[in-house]
Amino acid sequence: MQRVRVIDLETAGNGPHDVCEIGWQDVVQDADGQWRVDDGARGAQLINPGRPISPETMAVHHILDADVAGAPFWKDAAPDVLRPDGGVQALAAHRASFEQRYCTPKLAGTTPWICTWKCALRLWPHLQSFSNQMLRYQRMPQGLVHPLGLPAHRALPDAYVTAHHLRDMLNAASLEQLLAWSEQPGLLPRVPTGAHRGKTWDQLDGDALLTLAKDRDVNLRFSAETELRRRGDAVEVVEAEPKQRTLL
Repeated sequence: MQRVRVIDLETAGNGPHDVCEIGWQDVVQDADGQWRVDDGARGAQLINPGRPISPETMAVHHILDADVAGAPFWKDAAPDVLRPDGGVQALAAHRASFEQRYCTPKLAGTTPWICTWKCALRLWPHLQSFSNQMLRYQRMPQGLVHPLGLPAHRALPDAYVTAHHLRDMLNAASLEQLLAWSEQPGLLPRVPTGAHRGKTWDQLDGDALLTLAKDRDVNLRFSAETELRRRGDAVEVVEAEPKQRTLL
């Protein structure tokens, strides 16, 4: 049986070892080829980040220093979650580059990653916003039990919500396709900022596209370049991860 494990992390700050909670939820493929959220394969673990949790992050997830005082350290807890018995075909997260900062190959092995944010841009470009919670309420995924997805910004509820998006993605496109999209920058359906905000790429003239193809945001560059290629213009393909996040 094929299995993908959705991961969500909460952190104490922005340091390389600052995880204070990990949540997971598996999505599995049945014998008939359909993917489903596995109700028996989810969990969460508090993590001792080894330093005080910042007030800014406490205000998001409400995890206190006292909550994690007796918890294991990240390097000890992560491998069992990221490399479960029986293995997984992929790990997944919404905005997976964030989780990958902490779930390094040393901890997660060589398992490939699916970014559900990037895949949502491809599969549901008509939506207005692509955050995990906005996808939840724009799409209202079938079978999502509302209380199990709360409180938001805790690791298990967020992983549970993301898993419902992933299930629908896997039932609409192949695992291989989702992995391929996740390797590329995000293909934005509209311009997210600036003078052309809200326009689709086919509404921009060539000069505007060429300007955006030089933007510092890799997702903007990739999206502008994709439209230029569609029009038959030769451009350089961008592969790097973004340093600045877009607003979508």
